[in-house]
This record gives sequence, structure tokens and C-alpha cells, in this order.
Amino acid sequence: MTAPDDLASLLATGEHAAFHGKPAAAISVLEQAVVLAQSQGRDAEMAAAGWLLGVALGAGGRYGGALTVLSPLVESGRAEDSRAEYRLFAALAAATVASVHRQLGRHAIARASDLQALELTDGTGEAAFDAQLGLASDAVGMEEGQEAASRLALARSLIPNRDDAWWRQRVRLGWVEADVQLLDGQVDEAVQTALEAVARAERSRAPRHVAKGLLILGIAQVSGGQGGEDAPSTLRRAATLAESLGTIPLVWPARALLGALVAEDDPVESARSLQAARSAVLTLASDLPPGVRGAWLARPDVAALLEG
Repeated sequence: MTAPDDLASLLATGEHAAFHGKPAAAISVLEQAVVLAQSQGRDAEMAAAGWLLGVALGAGGRYGGALTVLSPLVESGRAEDSRAEYRLFAALAAATVASVHRQLGRHAIARASDLQALELTDGTGEAAFDAQLGLASDAVGMEEGQEAASRLALARSLIPNRDDAWWRQRVRLGWVEADVQLLDGQVDEAVQTALEAVARAERSRAPRHVAKGLLILGIAQVSGGQGGEDAPSTLRRAATLAESLGTIPLVWPARALLGALVAEDDPVESARSLQAARSAVLTLASDLPPGVRGAWLARPDVAALLEG
């Protein structure tokens, strides 16, 4: 029989893989943690493991699996008699559900989930931060600049003053700040903000976050910012790192944009990159519910990639 102390070990191992390694390596470990916590009646640990499992599944592009794991957690936190630990992880789970929908381009649905996440908090702490930052990202997706800036400021106000606290939140804040700056036409500022986010992720030894930061940096460079000539190299780094980690949601946009950029100078690399992007898009589609899958494949940028 597994000793109770092993639960803490499983959670620590799963969390490290989800945020500092390959998300796929976290999945079986966290599935074990969920089962063990449930068998021991350790509700807080079960909720924590479930949320981390949803994070790992989503990071690897298994969106359908992530939603299946996260949705019950959200519902458990909404019950009138829900305990504090359930409400915390329900809020985190709702914000992660929003992230999944946002990655699929479903910004209105994502906003509803982020608002639900915020309602499950007291307006402070990491879960509230995730919700506010998510709402800023939702607004970027809907091209609502003022709302995005307002939500971004609210998220920033929740971060502790100590520079060594909340590395993950600070990195993600940089991503969204760069997105808001791009939406406002502040391209050079977005390049600098993305560079800082990449550097912070590197210091935190979080390769998945490095890859996402490089993707945002590449987009900013393509948009006409300083270092525009470096965009192909930046996107190549983002794609290669994402592929090594198995983070499919980062592979397809990095490969698609890189393929378009180098089409004239290196048609062979362009063809390879675009094919990798198509493969990633179809991999994502394979784990989606039928209705969502159809909408994903019909999304204009995705459809154009598949038809190319």
C-alpha cells in the first residue's frame, strides 16, 4: 500500500513537471495523486491534484481531457456548502478552463469562465490574479483596449511587492502586458516587455513559459518592432522548444508564422514548418468534443493554414 507521505511527493513531482518540465510527464503522476487523495479523503490535495492535472493536459494540447477534469472542480466550488479549499481550486480551475477556450479563439466563453473564477474568490490572491489577467486577455482577443488595460492594472495590483514572489504570475503578466501594448500600437514597448518576460521565465527555469514568451516576442517583432529581422530566429527557437516539451498549443502558431515569414528566402523550411503547424492543429482537434472541433477547424486562420 502507498504511504500517505507519497501523496505530497506525487503532488510535488506533478507540479514541477507541469510548470518546469514536460507537461506529459505530469499527467500519470497527477492521476495517481487524484486517486490516492480521494481514497484517503484528503479533499484539498485531491482538488490541487485535479487542477494541476487540468493544467498539464491543457499545456499539452489535450483540451478535451482538460475540460473533463476541470469542469467538476468548478462545479464543486459553486456549491453552497463548498469548503474554502474547493472554492480556491474551483476558481483556479475556472480560470484554466477560460485559458483553454481562449486558446481556441472562444473569447466570449473564456470571459464567462474568468468572471466565474473571479466570483469564487474574495478578490485577492493567486486565483483572483488569474481571473483578472484572464479577463485582460479576453479583452485583447475582443480588441477592447480600455477594458484590457483596466483588467491588466487590477491583476498587477494583486502581485506582492517582493520581486522573488509569484514568478509564474509575473511572467504571465508580461505576456498580457505585451499583448495590450501591441493592441495599442506600442510595438517597441511590446518587444521590450516580451524580452523581460522571457528572461524572467529563464531565471525561473520554466521552459514552457520561455517558449510562450518567445512566441509573443516573435509576434511583436513581426509587428514592426525593434529586432524585426530577428523574428524568424525567435519563432524558430519558440517552435523548437515547444516541440521538445510537447506543448502543442505553442507549436502551431510559432510554426505557422515562421513558415509564412521564410516562404521566399527558404521555401524548404517554410514547407516543413507549415506542415508541422498543420499537424499540430489536427492533433489539437483530435481531443476536442465534436462541436468544438468543428468550430476550431473552421476558424479562419486555422482553415487557411489547413487549405494552404
